[in-house]
Parts: sequence; C-alpha cells; structure tokens
Amino acid sequence: MTSVAVLRHAPLVRAVQSRALAVASSSSSVRTTSDVAIPSVSKNNQESRVLLGMSEQDLQQLALEFGQQKYRGKQLHHLLYKRKVKEIQDFSHLPLAFRNELQEAGWSVGRSPIYKEVTAADGTVKLLIKLQDNRLVETVGIPVEDNKGSVRLTACVSSQVGCPLRCSFCATGKGGFSRNLKSHEIVEQVLAIEEIFKRRVTNVVFMGMGEPMLNMKEVLEAHRCLNKDIQIGQRMITISSVGVPNTIRKLASHKLQSTLAISLHAPNQKLREKIVPSAKSYPLDAIMKDCKDYFLQTSRRVSFEYTLLAGVNDAVEHAIELAELLHEWGPGSHVNLIPFNPIEGSEYQRPYKKSVLAFSAALESRKVTASVRQTRGLDASAACGQLRNEFQKIPLVASAEVQQPQLEMAVAS
Repeated sequence: MTSVAVLRHAPLVRAVQSRALAVASSSSSVRTTSDVAIPSVSKNNQESRVLLGMSEQDLQQLALEFGQQKYRGKQLHHLLYKRKVKEIQDFSHLPLAFRNELQEAGWSVGRSPIYKEVTAADGTVKLLIKLQDNRLVETVGIPVEDNKGSVRLTACVSSQVGCPLRCSFCATGKGGFSRNLKSHEIVEQVLAIEEIFKRRVTNVVFMGMGEPMLNMKEVLEAHRCLNKDIQIGQRMITISSVGVPNTIRKLASHKLQSTLAISLHAPNQKLREKIVPSAKSYPLDAIMKDCKDYFLQTSRRVSFEYTLLAGVNDAVEHAIELAELLHEWGPGSHVNLIPFNPIEGSEYQRPYKKSVLAFSAALESRKVTASVRQTRGLDASAACGQLRNEFQKIPLVASAEVQQPQLEMAVAS
C-alpha cells in the first residue's frame, strides 16, 4: 500500500499527524557514537544526554572521551543495569571528578520518579511514572507463580504517552496522545518494576499505552537494551500492534526471536473497522499476509489478541469465522482471548464466562490453539490507560502545524 493510499483514511492520518507533531515539537532523542563523544553540550541539547539505554561499548567510548580508562565504561554499565543506581552522584565506584564532569556536561542517568503506585489484591502492581516533561506513563508488573513454585514476573510497558489510534474499547485512546517515548523511557519502566518487586523481570510485553509500530525505532533500541544489557531473552519479549501498514514486514526484517502479537479483535474486516478505526487503512487480508511473512522469516508463531466484547464479537459464529481465517496457520499462530476490562463511560460490556468458554471451545474444536488470558488487577484500574486518565486530565495532542510531505514520510518510515 502506498503512502498516498494510506493518507486517505482519517484514523491513521490522525495517528501519523500526532506522531509527526510530537516529533516536530520535541528535541531529538537520537544517540550516536559521535554525539556521545562530545564532553560539553549546550543547555538545549542536555535533554538527550542520558546514560540509560547505552550499550557497554558506548559507555566505554564515553569514558574515553572524558579522559578516563576504558574500564570505567564497564563500571558505568554495571551501575546502570545491575546496581540500578538512579543518580550520577551515587556512582560511588567512579571518581568524584568524573561524576562531576558528567553532570556538568549535561549527562543524567535518565530515571524518572514513580508518581503513583496501585497494588491489586492478586499482587499485580500498576505504576504511573512521571517523565521529565511531567507527562505520566503507565507500566504494570504482573507476578505469576507456576505449579513448581517459581515466579514469573512480566512487565507490561508503554511505548507512547497516550495513543493516537483510538480503539473504541481502549481507555488509553480516550485520553489522547502526546508523544513517542524515548528508548530509555521504555527501559526505565522495566527497572521500576524490578525495583518495586525486588526481583528480576523475566518477561516483557509491549502492550501498555501506545502503538509500538508508530515508534519502531525507539522500541527496537529498547528491545536491544532489554536483551543485551538487562539480559532478558528475546523469546521472553512480545511486541504488540494493532497493525500499521509497512511496519510488520519491516519488523520481520530484523529477524528478532520475539513474539509478534496482533490486536485482531474481529474475524472480518467490516466488524474490525467498527472496533478498531485504523483498520480502514490496513485490510485484514493484508495484515494476515504480512503476519505470515513474519512467521516465515523468524520461525516465531504469531499471537492474535482478541478482546471479547459482550454481544459484539463473542458469538460462536464469530469463533467459527476466526477459525476459518486462521485455518492455514497450524502451529504458526495462537489466539489469546481477553475478556473485556470494563472502563468508565464505555459502551461495551464484559462477556459472561460461559460465552468466553464457548468461544474458546469452538476454536479448539477446529484445531486453532487458544487460551483465555487470566484477568489480573481489576481492582487497580487494570484497563490500559485508565489510571493515567484518572490522574492526568491535561490535553495530550500537540498543536504545531505539520505539512503533508512530513505525513507521507512518517507513514513510509
């Protein structure tokens, strides 16, 4: 699909506009080896000089540029990712002069304070993290104990402040959109969860606020850091998307060993457009073709997320239609059924348990593997975006004007 074709559809255009506006109104967050090597910076450039998210190699280069021994970079890496120190002045292993020089040059660790913590009865913890620009972003820690007594800790991370896609059942979309998160702002969510639980995160899912594919560059950099620096296996990371043209194939080209999760929510194009407005710009058959390409390139099965909405998409007939859509996939796909989490002011209702079980059984009887996601943290504003909406009422949409060529570039990138 060409950029021009994509731009005919309003939901995705609004999403691209919001992303382009946010980029236009914020300073650059790109870090390269060359700009790391400049010990002194102007005030206008200090915001991007963040240690968190840098690789050990880049930290070693940074140490050399400040006239330090190379091993100081390894110490920096240990302090950031093992000790999880939040302030440069607390880098006790480093010379005081080096710490002072880093701060004078505008460097910071890049950790943000926790603004609000809510713990559910089942142990799920939802955090609001207050970013440097005072925006609030959500992250969730989900502890699960298996039959052997081992605890798996999943961090559900956000990729944007708000979301521009406005899916009809999602609290995040109702709160508007501000900007993409930088890679370190994604990574710090995982460290915050580890800090609260006092244990390592074992799994990461990009299923929090925002559409990861509209922020692919920063998401991929965060993925690298989580895998290489924090040492979470690629197979333990899931990247979710509602579907953005030209992005699934681009993600597949990186040949990650991570799971792609597609927010499907309907077995046909007509119903999906009602639930997911941006579906108008990305037909279901095109999504399925691109997902198949991801599976073939990575050998990783694709997960299809399906939020069950009472009386809308939860009938057995819908399950049969979904099974027909996926009948060629075999072991290459898995359906994750998600009973709707009620949110204030929503037109949708949570389905009865018998409807959920009947839907699952209809899939299984047609050889489509499916599981019902266990509902966690309902008493902690569990629906994505709900807690942020409660504590931050300020508008999220930037107001700068963006020209048409910028929109086309954003779609094609």
